[in-house]
Amino acid sequence: MPYPSVSSPALPPSSPSQAPASTQRSVLVVEDDPVIADVVVSYLVSNGHAGRLAVDGLAAVEAVRETPPDLVLLDRMLPGIDGLEACRRIRLLTDVPIIMLTALGQEHDRISGLEAGADDYLVKPFSPRELMLRVEAVLRRTSSPEEPPTTIVAGRFRLDRARREIAVDGRPVSLTAREYDLLAHLITHPDRVFRRDELLRSVWDWELGDLSTVTVHVRRLREKIEEDPSSPANLLTVWGVGYRFTPGTARS
Repeated sequence: MPYPSVSSPALPPSSPSQAPASTQRSVLVVEDDPVIADVVVSYLVSNGHAGRLAVDGLAAVEAVRETPPDLVLLDRMLPGIDGLEACRRIRLLTDVPIIMLTALGQEHDRISGLEAGADDYLVKPFSPRELMLRVEAVLRRTSSPEEPPTTIVAGRFRLDRARREIAVDGRPVSLTAREYDLLAHLITHPDRVFRRDELLRSVWDWELGDLSTVTVHVRRLREKIEEDPSSPANLLTVWGVGYRFTPGTARS
């Protein structure tokens, strides 16, 4: 099913000037409410990004398959397949960052979005400014132009910052953008204990937020890097405090 492309709509009053085309990042907005979609795309364009629109979950998956964007803003309540299923299918195609937009504010609703593969979430109603702060934070981390092309080897783990890749025992691990950010942060600070609120600030750029966001991402990482996720050897819980990463010994 084709999805409609969105040209640059009129900019909101007092919006910043657009960035040069060479710095534009492509953002796919998946939203069936035309009013919300128009506002979100308008603010993306006014902040120098290229906005595209998909109005349902199947169209979103096809849009990502045809032309992967730099970021997906994904509404949870969609016609056809819902945002959770669309998120799962997109994750089979790419590790593109996904921010889920949801009117469901209960903790289990937010957790289900993260477990489906979302990197971040924003509860409706939200201000356009708050949305853009989240968008810029995600895009800044995934572009990381200031990060030196450094390779770090820590026990079983090999971190390639230039390619944003992590290998365990010589095998590349498929990670979402936020999973990479979290694991890279822990690898570069081995054996240091981090509280969940510290990780929210360092990895998510959040001063305040749902601490279960960190918990879900740690669980997802354990499923990908640990031989026995129920008894982790590398990504450890320090009860009553937070989490600690220990590299372990490389296997020959």
